[in-house]
Amino acid sequence: MQMIRQGGSISDLGRRLGVSKQAAHKTVGGLEQLGYVRRTPSARDQRQVDVVLTERGMEALMLSGEILNELREEWAETVGGPEMTLVEDTLARVARSGGTERVMGWLGS
Repeated sequence: MQMIRQGGSISDLGRRLGVSKQAAHKTVGGLEQLGYVRRTPSARDQRQVDVVLTERGMEALMLSGEILNELREEWAETVGGPEMTLVEDTLARVARSGGTERVMGWLGS
C-alpha cells in the first residue's frame, strides 16, 4: 500500500492488485464512502486523479498490520517457527508468480 500513501491512480492501483481498472474503481468508491481514501488531483498528470489514504485509512492500515502480526505469532506458536516460515515463503512465491490474480478472481474481485 505504499503507492496509496503517496497517491496513485486507480489504474496503477488495479495493476498493483492484479485486478481490472473497473474492479479497482469500484473498490476505491467503496473505500471513499467509508472515509478510508480520498481522490485528489494528480501532481504528475492533470488528467489523472490520485487516490490517497485519509487519516482514518492510515489508522485502519496500522491496526490491520498489528492484528496480522498477532495472528502470525499465534499461528507460529501452533505450527512452529520453521513451518510458519515455510508458509510465508510459499505465499511469497505464489505472489511473485502472478498467482494472486487467480486468488482475486476466486474472491469475486
